[in-house]
Amino acid sequence: MKNHTMFKSVSLALVIVFTATAFNAQAARPFELPPLPYDYDALEPHISSEVMKFHYFWHHKGYLHNLNNLVADTEWEEMSLEDIIIESADNPDKQGLFNNAAQVWNHTFFWQSMHPEGGGAPEGDLLEMIEDSFGSYAGFREEFTAAAVGEFASGWAWLIQDGDELLITSTTDAETPITEGKTPLLTLDVWEHAYYLDYQNRRGDFVQVFLDYLINWDFAETRLQ
Repeated sequence: MKNHTMFKSVSLALVIVFTATAFNAQAARPFELPPLPYDYDALEPHISSEVMKFHYFWHHKGYLHNLNNLVADTEWEEMSLEDIIIESADNPDKQGLFNNAAQVWNHTFFWQSMHPEGGGAPEGDLLEMIEDSFGSYAGFREEFTAAAVGEFASGWAWLIQDGDELLITSTTDAETPITEGKTPLLTLDVWEHAYYLDYQNRRGDFVQVFLDYLINWDFAETRLQ
């Protein structure tokens, strides 16, 4: 995979600016940027360190900064992230609050949905549930790929648990299944900033790489209810 040279040089310069302050405590703010569960280059060659740094420092950190500003000195400041998301969902007056809170949650969940030694089919009970829900692991792959590639514009593809059944769904923008009482097991970010520097417009290739090399079934198993 090749990155555009202009983006690579810009990204390295930006990392120098942000690295010094990324993990500083945010005074008088209730939410902090959670650390990545692996190094920036741990997912290479599938996701480049440049993309990880852009995604984490620009996007995830940006949503967190906005969220802390929005909740400061309000009743929302004392609430958990999940409660903010659920209470602000479907409220037009709180759309900005919902978008930023949900994107903080979604991105944190996305990082955990990947692992440097991930990919392939799960084992044990989770594989049995996938076969019961989708007919086969191949059936899961086909349906998950369709959801991820078919999500128009920006959004997310999800594997979720609803009772004893596993489902695949996609959401637009910052939407998340937790507002519907569903249990997310895994997610894939299909906003363009998640893959464009590495894959350009080839979202389908990005989805296949996620399934083949990155998907973190161990994390999904810990989420089973």
